[in-house]
Amino acid sequence: MSAMPKTSGLVQKLQVSQLERLAIVYVRQSTMQQVKVHQESTQLQYGLVERAQALGWQPERVLMIDDDLGKSGSSSVGRLGYQRLVAEVSLGHVGLILGIEMSRLARSNKDWHGLLEVCALFNSLIADQDGIYDPSDYNDRLLLGLKGSMSEAELHVIKQRMHEGKLNKVRRGELSFAVPSGYLRHLSGEIRLDPDEEVQAVVSLIFSKFEELGSLHALLRYLSKHQIKLGIRRREGEPKGELLWRSANRMTLQNLLKNPIYAGAYAYGRRQVDARKKRPEATGSGRVICDAKDYHALIKDHFPAYISWAQYEANLARLKANQAKAETIGAVRHGPALLAGLLVCGHCGKRMFVRYGGPKKLASYLCGRATTDYALPGCQYLAGEPLDRYVSEQLLKALEPASLELSLEATKELETEQEALKQLWHKRLERAEFEVQRAQRHYRLVEPENRLVARQLAQDWEVKLVAQQQLQQDYQRFLHDQARSLNDQERERIRQLAKDIPALWHAQSSSVAQQKEILRQVIKAMVVSNPDQSERVSLSIEWFGGSKSTGIVIRPVASYQKLSYYPRLCQRLRELHQQELSLDSIAKQLEQEGFHSPKQQASISRQAIHRLLQQLGLRQHNIRKRPPLKSHEWWLSDLASHLGCSSSSLHLCCKRGELKAYKHPSRHSWVITADEAELAKLKQRTALPPGHHSRHLWLDSEPPPFSPTYSKEKTLY
Repeated sequence: MSAMPKTSGLVQKLQVSQLERLAIVYVRQSTMQQVKVHQESTQLQYGLVERAQALGWQPERVLMIDDDLGKSGSSSVGRLGYQRLVAEVSLGHVGLILGIEMSRLARSNKDWHGLLEVCALFNSLIADQDGIYDPSDYNDRLLLGLKGSMSEAELHVIKQRMHEGKLNKVRRGELSFAVPSGYLRHLSGEIRLDPDEEVQAVVSLIFSKFEELGSLHALLRYLSKHQIKLGIRRREGEPKGELLWRSANRMTLQNLLKNPIYAGAYAYGRRQVDARKKRPEATGSGRVICDAKDYHALIKDHFPAYISWAQYEANLARLKANQAKAETIGAVRHGPALLAGLLVCGHCGKRMFVRYGGPKKLASYLCGRATTDYALPGCQYLAGEPLDRYVSEQLLKALEPASLELSLEATKELETEQEALKQLWHKRLERAEFEVQRAQRHYRLVEPENRLVARQLAQDWEVKLVAQQQLQQDYQRFLHDQARSLNDQERERIRQLAKDIPALWHAQSSSVAQQKEILRQVIKAMVVSNPDQSERVSLSIEWFGGSKSTGIVIRPVASYQKLSYYPRLCQRLRELHQQELSLDSIAKQLEQEGFHSPKQQASISRQAIHRLLQQLGLRQHNIRKRPPLKSHEWWLSDLASHLGCSSSSLHLCCKRGELKAYKHPSRHSWVITADEAELAKLKQRTALPPGHHSRHLWLDSEPPPFSPTYSKEKTLY
């Protein structure tokens, strides 16, 4: 097979040094379909071996490279044959490169001109059907460059023509695609609901349970608990269209909830290629998820639907809100804080997150965005219990008028769910019965003498019978575990319980996750503000439906000085002290007037009043005379003042045995022995910054701004 013309001018370009090197025949087809169908083009390229021999190369000096069959020439990435060709030329092993046309070698100017540079540098020739070219010659180089540009332009025109034709078909909603579970493509090309009723029932159940449970993980747990599987049609192979039952996983459910076909819409272009993310060194496909307005086509009411378009958009919004991000509300967690994800800082507008601390792991709400981003003090830090209690009270008041309707709706939902599960079990049993009957028919149709076939069919029949028996046992177990239908007396009992919603809310059977889910159904967000860091916290509840309610919550604070009525309390103490009342009488009078301790748990104690009077200078401090100490001995408080550190740090060091100390027998206080050398060492230790590995004593200075700590509860900013 010889397709190249023989001319003396072309042969004159060949030199002896080039004939001593290799002649490489490069063979490529763009797709595997072209390799299988367009075999004439492939054979024509293989025939270039004879052309190389006719030009003077020995058969053993002709190298065939056909590693790139079925690969596009638009890029050299992934083309091992082309990379091998460039490597051989760069090593000076190649005298001639033969291709049926320039587009076989490369359809990218970047790759093409790179090859020309290498060939010109190592004196390698290039040949196609039109002749032989020397890349080091200006005229040949100009012609080769023109051919490369035309090859790239041709590829662009082909791709553009195919792309526009594809988009035109997309705009009509006629471009076919693989249909998901619950749908089936007819022989005519029309997409219909899967004729199997069990497949339809499972898909409908998935959407209804997600709307009820509200999270993907809860839906997955529900399907796993009840052993509900998805019906998948085989898309390829000989048994194409066969129905397979597979357990649902997280990604399958996520794709199912996000697929607009279940809302009856034809959508194309949901994931498009971003050129900025599709680079040769990138491992991903470069595809990004687009908004609905950026789809190539979105045709609503094009297919039979399982849900409405409004419900589809609500599902997408719920999935986005469940993401663990600072700007989203997040999914329900099992921590005791009820307002996780709902609480918004009134100062900076960011979501507050939850922190659990202390021996009892009490919840508190913290706005630490400024601390995290700018290393500044946080906006506010609020105890969780008062806020949770206030919101619970407001919620119960809001639900009280609808208590009866809620009880009836709960009863209806319970019975509907039980009935849906029973229907699924009936369809499973019906399918198992059909499989047994079909195996039985196959066995009876075979000739009895054909024992080779009869034995296998008998085994298949036995397997189907065992599977049916196991399924019936599972169904009986399901009926035993499920609650039976409610009678009139039980319905009346539910109505009576619904009248006492607070008892149901605080019952041990009501989990925190359920309470959070109820709150999220009625409360959109709650904004809290505490500008003066006092015990009074202003809050505003934004309810679903547009209404708002405001209120004041009293929270515990650290000291009396942080109370909003501290100036009034001081004035009242002065007045009562001038009346020469006893401490008990002052405490009783303050309790009657509504004054409380900073922790808001009790009235002001007698000891607290005594300390406040001392701070106001109305009473003298009772300084007990301490016994004298030996030389170089210090009382713990005196040494702490001398060093400028906290007494608690010294006390801890004494307990650990890090200091030479003992407890005084008469005062039961620590006495520390420290000479001049020891004092110098202690001062050096206290001079180190907090957190240093050699520092055990903390300076008695302003405490550092709190920093957010993460917990099992979702972190929100």
